[in-house]
Amino acid sequence: MIGSVRGELLAIWPAGEVLIEVAGIGYRVVVTASTAAGLGELGSVVLLHTHHHRREDSETLYGFPSAEERMVFEALIGAHGVGPSLALAILGVHPPASLLRVLADDDLDALCLVPGVGKKTAARLLIELKSRLDIPGLDAGATSGTSGGGSASGASPLADVRNALAELGYGNEEIIEAVRDLPDTTDTSELLRLALQRLAL
Repeated sequence: MIGSVRGELLAIWPAGEVLIEVAGIGYRVVVTASTAAGLGELGSVVLLHTHHHRREDSETLYGFPSAEERMVFEALIGAHGVGPSLALAILGVHPPASLLRVLADDDLDALCLVPGVGKKTAARLLIELKSRLDIPGLDAGATSGTSGGGSASGASPLADVRNALAELGYGNEEIIEAVRDLPDTTDTSELLRLALQRLAL
């Protein structure tokens, strides 16, 4: 079982793979686009925490910038109907702290931003992932303060911001980037202002 790889970054491929050379051996590792973008320049030394996924006909390494993100990935693939590709897609849209907040808020719309996830699948995932993602060491504080008086609609403030951006004509990819890692606040108007600032850049 390969738990991590540390070595020289030789290549980043558009299909979501990177090549890391360790002691003369090149390891192909599947990563999210955000992980690939954060690895730095070719030739630099990088460390990825890995999940070694074995099937009858193949073996694949999935790489993550932190052990925390790998734990979430492993929790995700334990859920019914969630394979490695979907788990990676979920993490590509919602990093661990963001995903915890989505689950705490029962935010179906946020899960539906993940390519291939519709309302029915999102509803099932919310139920199943809540129990699976109670992982010691994860920052549950990211979910605090998200209920209460910031949203007139009763939805979470982030859900209101996403809906507002959609009504303004922004697409899913733009909305995902605009709300990524926004501060933990119940002030919907402040969150919308920050999201619009990002979109204007």
